[in-house]
Amino acid sequence: MSKRERYINRERIEKLIKEGRGQGIEEAYKPWLLIQDVPSTGRESRLVGIKINRQYDFLSDLEKNYFYISDFSDEVIDIREQFPLLPIEETILIADELGIKHPTDPRTNEYTVMTTDFLVTKRVDGKNIDVARTIKPSEKLMDERVIEKFEIERRYWEKQGIDWGIATEKEINNTMAKNISYIYSYYNIDEIDSLKELDKEYIGDILVEYIRRVIDSKESIRSISSQFDKDLFLAAGTGICMFKHLLIRKILKVDLSQPLDINKVMKVQLSREELNKELNIS
Repeated sequence: MSKRERYINRERIEKLIKEGRGQGIEEAYKPWLLIQDVPSTGRESRLVGIKINRQYDFLSDLEKNYFYISDFSDEVIDIREQFPLLPIEETILIADELGIKHPTDPRTNEYTVMTTDFLVTKRVDGKNIDVARTIKPSEKLMDERVIEKFEIERRYWEKQGIDWGIATEKEINNTMAKNISYIYSYYNIDEIDSLKELDKEYIGDILVEYIRRVIDSKESIRSISSQFDKDLFLAAGTGICMFKHLLIRKILKVDLSQPLDINKVMKVQLSREELNKELNIS
């Protein structure tokens, strides 16, 4: 057994591969690293996606913010987090060529499988294109060791013919991510408590009525929604919930790069195509 081989925990790697880690696409994908696999920083979180209905594991707030924006993007069709750079021999060879140390487990000194935070599949000009993105606070880019590991990552993806890049808080619009997080859980209208007992056709009717009131209105969303609830004898807050649903479904559109304030008058646009999808009108 070579010296290099002694530092590769093949049993663990093969175990994770057997579990399906780092494999599959869409709902079938399983990240290589889960929250419980890494030391806690207190900022880890999980979220069930909209575009792909599975649980996602995030190791930082910045990763979650990047996910919110990616999941909301029309051109993104799949998002795979904590994607492994396999086979491990490939990154070890790159590290050797660069003359730098390959990442290891500090407890065992064994080589660890490197991962890229996100492998995102986009639909561009009728073709599926993968892009690899590493998420890092800009302050970390001054760390020489961080840069060394990034170079291993960059060369790995270069060999795969896949575009790789770094996204920091400067590239990830925090306001947009915050706005999307505010409306994210309202994607399914039948999960809004005050609407659960209502007939589907009636829900469609009141959605249209709500939209009619919002478009070109000179009142705040809160004011419109409050009057809407009273007029239709709905539980207080129903109109606001419907507004969030219409935004996350892109039936109503506002500038999400700006702070979302329901106490102000908003310029709202209607997507009739998305509304027809919601109402099952062909």
